[in-house]
Amino acid sequence: MLFTAFSALALAITSAIAAPTASNFTSVCGSTPSDDAIAAAEAHFAAHKVQLKTDAKAKFAATIPVYWHVIQAGSTLAQGNIPDSQITTSISALNSHYSGSGLTFTLAGTDRTTNANWFNLAGPQGTNAAYQTAMKRALRKGGNAAALNVYSTGFTSVTPQGLLGYATFPSSYSGNPSDDGVVILYRTVPGGSLTNYNQGKTLTHEVGHWLGLYHTFQGGCSSPGDYVSDTPPEASAASGCPTGRDTCAGGGLDPINNYMDYTYNSCMREFTPGQITRIKSQIATYRGISA
Repeated sequence: MLFTAFSALALAITSAIAAPTASNFTSVCGSTPSDDAIAAAEAHFAAHKVQLKTDAKAKFAATIPVYWHVIQAGSTLAQGNIPDSQITTSISALNSHYSGSGLTFTLAGTDRTTNANWFNLAGPQGTNAAYQTAMKRALRKGGNAAALNVYSTGFTSVTPQGLLGYATFPSSYSGNPSDDGVVILYRTVPGGSLTNYNQGKTLTHEVGHWLGLYHTFQGGCSSPGDYVSDTPPEASAASGCPTGRDTCAGGGLDPINNYMDYTYNSCMREFTPGQITRIKSQIATYRGISA
């Protein structure tokens, strides 16, 4: 059974969570499939993988349309009504961060929906999931697995606390097409109000999941980890921007600068060649995107 980006064993609880401040905020990504789900997905991937072109002269290039859905509780910025300029800069940042991948993201459309329930309650776990399902079914555009749908919302009353975003993985699409996409906290866009997480790199991180990447700390120090051979093993998520962090013996320093860790935006700056190769294989196999 293939998986969605969030665990099927999510806790069936809800709680009203105050908007986090810079002093008490701990970032969390909701893209956390279980070990069993990952093992099943990787077995399926190994059996159905589309082989990439091996011609050294062939240059990979593909364009991904992005449909941005602004979910707002009202008309003010504090209610999620981000301006078009922040959406444009988000796409520009995304292209900059993926500049070595051969992928180009193009804004195909923007819509705005005022729905306080979706803004406050849509999320990946428990009863919050019903709101995100309704939101996506009503708004998703593009018609196929190659279209990226981004939903910016508030996460004001969701679990887990500190949620910045979550995404579906490529292998999930065939089982639930309407659920496909990325959901992010509106405050994380470039110039947003969430200190240390306002350079647009939450979107980059979640799009990494949408393209088939796991967290760098997936599996801890044990092989196969994140299923990418050139990302050093990492026992747990890094936070802040630590110096010399090395949590797994013999594997090299932790990949704190990788977009798929949990560090501050100022610390994130790279994907590895192995991650780019995995992205190309995942999207060729599951999203029909190839050179």
